[in-house]
Amino acid sequence: MQVTSTYRYARISAYKAREVTREIQGQSAANALDVLAFSPKKAAGLVRKTLKSAIANAENNAQLRVDDLVVKEAVVGEGPTFKRFSARARGSASPIRKRTSHIRIVLTDEKVVGQQRAGAKPGQQTEATKGGIETKPRRATRARTGSTGKTAKAKTRDAAGAERTSSKSRRNPNATKPEAPQKAEQAESREESAGPADETKESK
Repeated sequence: MQVTSTYRYARISAYKAREVTREIQGQSAANALDVLAFSPKKAAGLVRKTLKSAIANAENNAQLRVDDLVVKEAVVGEGPTFKRFSARARGSASPIRKRTSHIRIVLTDEKVVGQQRAGAKPGQQTEATKGGIETKPRRATRARTGSTGKTAKAKTRDAAGAERTSSKSRRNPNATKPEAPQKAEQAESREESAGPADETKESK
């Protein structure tokens, strides 16, 4: 059975109050009271007051045992904002926003509030069941391998290397044939050496 208590128009912003309500979600009522009692924040006092009201409703109206109560939900919604201003230089003004919020706490006497999970001890919180909300576990993803046993990343690397070599060969076609310029130079040197020898024969 669930019991609800709401604190409306609390003079605190919802952002600040949510920092406190996150700490008590999924905990027992007694443990939540201890956490709020030793918290130095202003929101802790407002949330503690709401939690005590919810415990009183469960004990007196629903005849539930306090030891079995668990904080199922601790939600903070935004309320109306009071707009004020502060006088500044040269007759100007800067806005002041006094925000309000609505604090809502839901208690339940159910033993399992999404906290127990396969392989988890009773009363232990996990990331998948934190806050009384059960989520599906993430599946481990593995890289698919082909017939050669290479992963997808290895295939992409091989393809990138092949593209680089092909682009280099297109830019510089002579890079793969280093012997061509050497042969041309040797032929020119032979022609130069053969030129003066022919002239001497003609003179004879």
